[in-house]
Amino acid sequence: MSEYERIYLSSPHLGEWERKYVNEAFDTNWVAPLGPNVDGFEAEFCELTGAKYAAALSAGTAAIHLTLILLGIGKGDEVIVSDLTFVASANPVMYVGAKPVFIDSERGSWNMDPELLAEFLEARRKVGDVPKALMLVHLYGQSGDIDAIQALCEEYGVILIEDAAEALGSDYKGRTPGTFGKAGIYSFNGNKIITTSGGGMLVSDDEAFINHARKLATQARDPAPHYQHTEVGYNYRMSNICAGIGRGQLKVLHERVTQRRAVFDTYVREFADLPGIEFQPEAPWGKHTRWLTCLTVDPAKAGIDREKLRTTMLEVNIEARPVWKPMHMQPLFAECECVGGSVSEALFDQGLCLPSGSNMTDGQIARVIETFRSCF
Repeated sequence: MSEYERIYLSSPHLGEWERKYVNEAFDTNWVAPLGPNVDGFEAEFCELTGAKYAAALSAGTAAIHLTLILLGIGKGDEVIVSDLTFVASANPVMYVGAKPVFIDSERGSWNMDPELLAEFLEARRKVGDVPKALMLVHLYGQSGDIDAIQALCEEYGVILIEDAAEALGSDYKGRTPGTFGKAGIYSFNGNKIITTSGGGMLVSDDEAFINHARKLATQARDPAPHYQHTEVGYNYRMSNICAGIGRGQLKVLHERVTQRRAVFDTYVREFADLPGIEFQPEAPWGKHTRWLTCLTVDPAKAGIDREKLRTTMLEVNIEARPVWKPMHMQPLFAECECVGGSVSEALFDQGLCLPSGSNMTDGQIARVIETFRSCF
């Protein structure tokens, strides 16, 4: 066992509001799936984000899966997906028998490159083979260039889906990422900026779409006094207890964003004199939550590479991770098309995520800084 206290990349940060709602679930014996906390969580989430309708689910991945089903995407279809992301953005495409096509990042935000996307869609239109939908991932707490990508989707008849799993609390020109496309997906996994221990939210301005999602998420039971089913369903709904945690977390979301941005600002200040260090930029179109503080290390300038930094911190029980390995580099997607790839590959090769939790103490931040600087 290490002599050093563990500093996590992004640990849950809970308070008294969560306890209040969870205790209400216990006091009323309403611990099973669905219940007042689920209804309240959905309504309060819509109020906070500006979405019209929402369905609380067991995971963000479940929300993506249901979205693809409801859009009729299946065998033989293609879905455009951001290349630099976690595998959960692309796995549901495979669930429904469709095939992902990956688009590289642009340097200004690390998100999907609209120029590459435009070239790809025009080339595909010329041969009459435009993919059916596009999964725009808003990476590490920062939105992609939604206006540019949404305009391309409209021009080429592609359905826009937003994977905002990592971006709750950010904004794009004053609006919440995830509320622009046909559907938006959020995650409340344990490491996210707010958590329900595990869970997700599906939002849309289409009421019928969300109502159908709710049905599919509860085993697609028909409205009958007996158990009757006319379509395949899933066990994807959120429990009343998890939703209670979520309601409490929503109340402090903006505080958590402020705290994470403060952690980021401290790193920027303390590493300003170190050579070869470049932080993920904040794009001009919106506010970055800094869910994770991400940077790149140029070994030619720094005299040290990303991996040496990561393992040095690991030796003293500090959790740091490489940025996402691009989807086109994953063995699972070896047969899938990728447009570009050099930017996401470079970000993966040099990228590092530092401990970023909103509940980090001054002492923990100081230890990360001291360990990081000792490598130079």
